[in-house]
Formats: sequence, structure tokens, C-alpha cells
Amino acid sequence: MSSTEPLSRARIAPRHRLRDTLVLAGLFALVLAGLAALAAATGWEETLAQIARLHFWQFGVLLALSLVNYLGRGLRWHLFARHLGLDLRLGASLRHFLGGFAMSVTPGRLGELVRMRWIGRETGWRFARTAPLMLVDRASDLAAMGVLLGAALAFSASGIAFGLPVTLLALAGAVIATRPALLVGLADLGHRLTGRFARLFASLRRAARSLKAFSSPGVMGLAGLLGLAGWFAEGYAFHLLLMWMGADIGVAKAVAIFIFSGLAGGLTGAPGGVGGAEAAMVALLSLEGVPLEASIPATAIIRVTTLWFAIAIGFAIFPIAEKLSLRHAHAVENR
Repeated sequence: MSSTEPLSRARIAPRHRLRDTLVLAGLFALVLAGLAALAAATGWEETLAQIARLHFWQFGVLLALSLVNYLGRGLRWHLFARHLGLDLRLGASLRHFLGGFAMSVTPGRLGELVRMRWIGRETGWRFARTAPLMLVDRASDLAAMGVLLGAALAFSASGIAFGLPVTLLALAGAVIATRPALLVGLADLGHRLTGRFARLFASLRRAARSLKAFSSPGVMGLAGLLGLAGWFAEGYAFHLLLMWMGADIGVAKAVAIFIFSGLAGGLTGAPGGVGGAEAAMVALLSLEGVPLEASIPATAIIRVTTLWFAIAIGFAIFPIAEKLSLRHAHAVENR
């Protein structure tokens, strides 16, 4: 590495961070503006009265349940990393996983691939070797959310329009992403159809074959439990919030609406599902008879204490992860 490269990185990084911060602020402002418009249409007094019913300790409970989700999935990330062969401590895995939340509202959450950069700097592993970690983690989230949504719909008194198709899509995505032979076949098919991008499809085949490291029933069983516990914790937080606001629709229905809204928002392709998830949540709560003066603040609060809380944690840890990974990379270069 040349002596000018670290300097150029230092100049570029602040610009990227400023751009990402402005994008996040813009998205957050748009969502708040939309919810504020709905609140104004229904009457500010009723909306503010619902928010005033909450105490600080209740916000603490909501944030604590979100932390259960983040830490549970962080432990799952570490489990996958170790089975892939990465010699990383739990602290490093949690740093990578939580720091990646800063990029959660990039299209398709592709920005979270920054975790692979940090791992590459600290271990020397190339992206092709670590890509299965991201793939199996995303597939595990889809599987956990699909199972939870299906179970919640089964136990709730009424269904959700398109609930079954979304559940099946989530489970299908999880199955495809964790079947090495199927992914290799899809990569071969893509290469034959396009006749191009040979190196890309070769990398995809190598990454797919690496998924065999996670095929153990014990690994996938423990990973599944961590994912289910984490996502249920956030769904249960939504139930508590609605109950505190006097709009108790039952645990099963609250979990179903929370999970469905998250998946539906992701299907829109919007960064972090922003906009789509909130719209789905307000609409579904309205169908359950929850008035707008309760559904709007409930939606705003649960999204702040889940998605935006995760992003805040990510922004706090991101510079630490970046600094430590660069320190590891420089240490290796200077040996």
C-alpha cells in the first residue's frame, strides 16, 4: 500500500459518512412527515394524548426487547462465522454485526456488506470466502420471520390479506439461499443464459459450495431458535405498545402485523422498507379496528425503537469497527 492511500481513504470516508447521514435523515424526515400528515388529518389532540399515556420505563422496555433481537442475531452471526472457519472472537463478531446496521437503509440492505470488508481486513479472507456468511444470515432471518408469521396467523382470530403468499415467499427465499446444489445450478443457468460474467458466476458457485459449512442440523437448529427468539421479542414489543395505548389486538395478531409489515416493506425495494412498512402497519391496524389516533403513534414509536434504534447503534459502532479493522490491516502489512 502506498503512503498516500491511507490519506486518500481518510479524505473519502468523511464524505461517504456525510452522504449516508444525509440520506438517513432525509428518509427519516419523509416518514415523519407522512405520519404527521395522517396525525393532523385525524386530530393532533388524540394522537398526542395516546403518546402521553406512555412512561419512560415503557420506552426502556421496548428498547430492551429490540436489544434482545440484535444480540440474539449477533450471537447467530458469530455461530455462523465460527462454523465457516473464521477465527474471530465474540466481541469482534458483535462489532461487525451491529456496526453493519448503519447501512440498513441502503437498497436491499447491500450496504451491510461492509461487514465483509471488516472481516477481510482482520482475517485476510476474500469476499468470495465470506459471502456465504451474509447469505446464510439473511436466509435465517427470512426463515425465522416466515415461521413466526405463519404461526401468528394460525393462532390469530383473523387472517391478513396476502399473509400466506408473503409467508411462502419468505420461506422459499430461505430454502433457496441455504441449498448449495440449488444455488450452484442457478449460477450455471445464469452463465449459460447470459454467456457472460464468467468470473462472477464462478465466484457465486464457490460461495454456494461454502454453504455446506452450515448444513449441520445442530447449527441450523440453534440458529433458528436465536432468530425466532429475536424477531418474536420485537413483535411482542409491538403487542405491549398497543396494549399500553389501549388498543390490545392480541399477541398473535400484533406479531403477525409487525412481521408482515417488515417483510412487505422489504418487498417494495425501498431502503430498509421505509415507507412501505409504515403504510402496511397503519392499514392493517385500521382493519383491526384500531383508530388512527392510536395506530399512527404506535407505528412511529415501534419503528423508532426497532429500525431506527438499530441504525443509531450501527452509527455508534461503525467508526469503531472501521478503525479497528484498519488497525488490523496495517499490522498485517507491517509484519
